[in-house]
Amino acid sequence: MGFAVMSLSDAAAGRVKAIVENAGGEAEGIRVGIKKGGCAGMEYAIDLVSTANPKDDLVEHQGAKVWVAPEAVLYLLGTRMDFEVTTLRSGFTFNNPNQTSACGCGESVELKPADLAALAAKGDAVVRAG
Repeated sequence: MGFAVMSLSDAAAGRVKAIVENAGGEAEGIRVGIKKGGCAGMEYAIDLVSTANPKDDLVEHQGAKVWVAPEAVLYLLGTRMDFEVTTLRSGFTFNNPNQTSACGCGESVELKPADLAALAAKGDAVVRAG
């Protein structure tokens, strides 16, 4: 069984599939990455994927395909991607354990690389308990 970099909620998977369907026949899914920007220093970047990059990690849920850029993996480990619709906005949200802060408007975040030693220890505990 492989390890997924991040997970998708049912709502996120549904939105990804809708985006792909509305994009026409060439899109296969979306790509999530991290870029510098905003007042907190980093922003999540989402782009359509028509041809998968073999270096990207693939996350699939309910037929939705999300590729994770290699340079973003350490910042996204353990993240849960969701999609929400509120009175004021709709969009993808990221419940990211590596986020240390966010700007007031919620458009940019401060991220730290995942603690691989802590993840490994957590994985060992699960293996020993099972």
